[in-house]
Amino acid sequence: MFVIIGWAVSMACIFGVYIAHGGNIGVILKALPFEVTTILGAAIGAFLANNQMKVVKGAVAGLGQCFKGSKFSKARYMELLALMYDILQKARKEGLMSIEKDVEDPHSSPLFQKYPVVGNDHHVTEFITDYLRMMVSGNLNAHEIESLMDAEIDTHHAEEHAAVAALQRIAGGLPAFGIVAAVLGVVNTMGSVGQPPAVLGGMIGSALVGTFLGILMAYGFAEPLAGLLEQKVEDAGKELQCIKTTLLASMQGYAPQVAIEFGRKVLYSGDRPTFAELEAHVKKK
Repeated sequence: MFVIIGWAVSMACIFGVYIAHGGNIGVILKALPFEVTTILGAAIGAFLANNQMKVVKGAVAGLGQCFKGSKFSKARYMELLALMYDILQKARKEGLMSIEKDVEDPHSSPLFQKYPVVGNDHHVTEFITDYLRMMVSGNLNAHEIESLMDAEIDTHHAEEHAAVAALQRIAGGLPAFGIVAAVLGVVNTMGSVGQPPAVLGGMIGSALVGTFLGILMAYGFAEPLAGLLEQKVEDAGKELQCIKTTLLASMQGYAPQVAIEFGRKVLYSGDRPTFAELEAHVKKK
């Protein structure tokens, strides 16, 4: 919603002021289909040539996420930390082997299904169960598991940022493609140099629309979407860091209620529940 609102405000200010100053919007509208086709066609072609298919798919999926609200909220993090508390509490009371069935089949586990918001999230459950499985095996110490977690989080970060970088490169290239469209318009104008001044003026104006649209699409559309997607990627990485910190605190001997406090402190301040809120939520569950 805010993406659309932001675009509406930008377009209203840009074109509203242009019209208010006596600008002829008809010149822009007449050139718009041809210039947009040239610029976007060149940008899409360069995008496909510059990226592997997995990055292309990731970027397309990421653009879809930009038009949805963020799933990372205080309520989600309270569910996540309550789930971690229940798992660690069961392991502390009944032993690590007691959570083996929960780890092997989280979709049938009462613990995971008690928290459907995160329990049905494939990436979250896979990350949790993979490291709980290592903890149950007892063959790795906390430092070794921390190293593996860091490597996996770094890999996830790199994969997700590849889509962000691809969109940022497109944003950087759009002004240049706008210049290409403008140059082609000037070439077309020079081929009609015998036309009356009024006709030539219109053709030159249409050519300059290409430069205008390239810059507008770069900094009004592509760059903001790339920035928004980057923020969403950081949110997803923060959730994994929260899980990592909680599990490592448990491996170092801290009680479950202390371990989830370690995880809570990792979260961004805007999404972080207070100590009292988390404690009340855990007790309620």
